[in-house]
Amino acid sequence: MYKEIKTIGVLTSGGDAPGMNAAVRAVVRTALSKGIRVMGIQRGYNGLLNGEVYEMNLRSVSEIIHRGGTILYTARCLEFVDPEYQKKGAEKCAELGIDAIVVIGGDGSFRGACALANLGIPCIGIPGTIDNDIACSEYTIGYDTAMNTAVEMIDKLRDTTQSHDRCSVVEVMGRNAGYIALNVGIATGALAILIPERPYDLDHDILARMRKTQKTGKKHFIVIVAEGIGHTQELAAEIQAQTGIDSRATILGHVQRGGSPTLRDRVTASQMGYHAVNLLEKGIFNRVVAISADKIVDYDINVALSMKKTIDTIMLDVANTISI
Repeated sequence: MYKEIKTIGVLTSGGDAPGMNAAVRAVVRTALSKGIRVMGIQRGYNGLLNGEVYEMNLRSVSEIIHRGGTILYTARCLEFVDPEYQKKGAEKCAELGIDAIVVIGGDGSFRGACALANLGIPCIGIPGTIDNDIACSEYTIGYDTAMNTAVEMIDKLRDTTQSHDRCSVVEVMGRNAGYIALNVGIATGALAILIPERPYDLDHDILARMRKTQKTGKKHFIVIVAEGIGHTQELAAEIQAQTGIDSRATILGHVQRGGSPTLRDRVTASQMGYHAVNLLEKGIFNRVVAISADKIVDYDINVALSMKKTIDTIMLDVANTISI
């Protein structure tokens, strides 16, 4: 006999990602269709601890599917790694009458959910992060929008790069993962793509490639650097010192986390939110919703947190082969 879920809480935690609103919308409307109350928890685990909670209805999520960011707001709660605050979070759920929580966020958010699960609060995680670094899922909400935003900006930057015969060294987000950098680099025809998962040699991977392409008549260059590599300004200065080519660093920054979500992010978020509530209704708790082979699946939260993710080596070969 499983615990009947009458009221669920939904929160967004960690970095915001385009499509989070679509996920919240799907959670709210799926739950209400099944007679389950929904409490919106504002500002992630901080809001839970502080009781920043309100009841949501159908109109609470009207006109949000196309909006970036999150209507529930988000925050990083460093205190929630402390067992004392985790216990307070569980007690707050009991006080507010919340039977289960849907957590939309990344790895750190899921660790908080796992802690609540261990304290008896059923949880379901939905992967929402532009970094695409959740190991159990092939895709995370916000990833497609962030890549498209970066591509659009680099395409504009290319005009200036070409006009001045420059080398543009562009840093994209991704924390310690190179998924955004790799795909954006291929999509923009970058000369070189530097990612944390693969060590690079300045002379072999950048300078030698520049010299080789110069012999074929190329005079401007784009180098994509993943956030996890860093030192983008220093790298641009070193390229200029070694080649004499005017080299400029551009750090795209948090603009990649904003904007209206793409169709893929809206649909994926909606599917994941729907699946999360169905799990709770069936008494299937403490899972992380994921995508595998383009299908919605779910994993035990402890298993999900123990999994590892690797860069597709074929994609690396594609990047190296066609960038010359």
